Amino acid sequence: MSTVVHPFTGLILLTLVLGAAPVQSAELRIGIIGCDTSHVTAFTQVFNDASDKHHVTGGRVVVAFKGGSPDLPESANRVEEYALQLQQKYGVQLVDSVEELCRQVDVVLLESVDGRPHLEQVRPVFAAHKPVFIDKPVAGSLRDVLEIDRLATASHSPWFSSSAYRYYATLTDLKKADAGEVLGAVSYGPCAYEPHHPDFFWYGIHPVEALFTVMGSGCESVTRTAGADTDVATGVWPKGRLGVFRGARNSPKSYEHGVTLFGTKAVLRQAGGGDDYAPMLVEVMRFFQSGVAPVSNRETIEIYAFMEAADESKRAGGKPVSLADVLKKNGG
Repeated sequence: MSTVVHPFTGLILLTLVLGAAPVQSAELRIGIIGCDTSHVTAFTQVFNDASDKHHVTGGRVVVAFKGGSPDLPESANRVEEYALQLQQKYGVQLVDSVEELCRQVDVVLLESVDGRPHLEQVRPVFAAHKPVFIDKPVAGSLRDVLEIDRLATASHSPWFSSSAYRYYATLTDLKKADAGEVLGAVSYGPCAYEPHHPDFFWYGIHPVEALFTVMGSGCESVTRTAGADTDVATGVWPKGRLGVFRGARNSPKSYEHGVTLFGTKAVLRQAGGGDDYAPMLVEVMRFFQSGVAPVSNRETIEIYAFMEAADESKRAGGKPVSLADVLKKNGG
């Protein structure tokens, strides 16, 4: 037995040491769940290749579980290719189960491109008390997002999720700029649908998260208008502040995105939108080392409640939908 003070709760936990290095070790052993997205090779390159100009120190991807969703072409058509790249280019070992992966690593990247299996895939991770970064979307439904958070709380296991948009230099510069009190914002970008997920979970998550990056949490209700090619969802924050998401539904993923921020001193615009994954992966590594998520789980849940409320508003013919009601309806 060993005594551990959990970084989230301050509780003293007694944990069995099963040969795993402590989270504070010099180089963390990272496991990947789900090999069906280009993120797995891109992230592994940043963590494992010391010659990469964006190299992030502190950990190394050593083990992966392939996963994959047969009914989702974006998953089924790529899982074998990316798994092979992890093996051949980076020397990553493939294992047959998430449980086996957890026995060999200190921390976990849950990368399955399909949000639906995330809840079941993360159960063994929480049972093993491993810190986990959950790539977008957190899950395939708001109900599952809430259950993931419940399981994490019950097992005292830290989790973190974020879109890479949040850490683009142009957006962090906008957030730090002095616009005065934030009165509102408009965030726009691509918003392709995927029929197995709520409308905005699949790709709209990126500009939605950018909206919350500058507005912060506290959204009370959402009203959505769905046009032929465009979605507009308007959130109401305290003091009547309005945050607007504008999604281009049938545009390519490379479609321009950005944020306009309205403040009491100035109206400011994000200067370009592109960046690489490294700024987010720096935060992921800090999370792995500290157990403290840089974006609160509460805010992440609110982002998914915003997107679910937007779907409810669409079904209700564009009527405002309360986030509190949507959370309650889904077990929150």
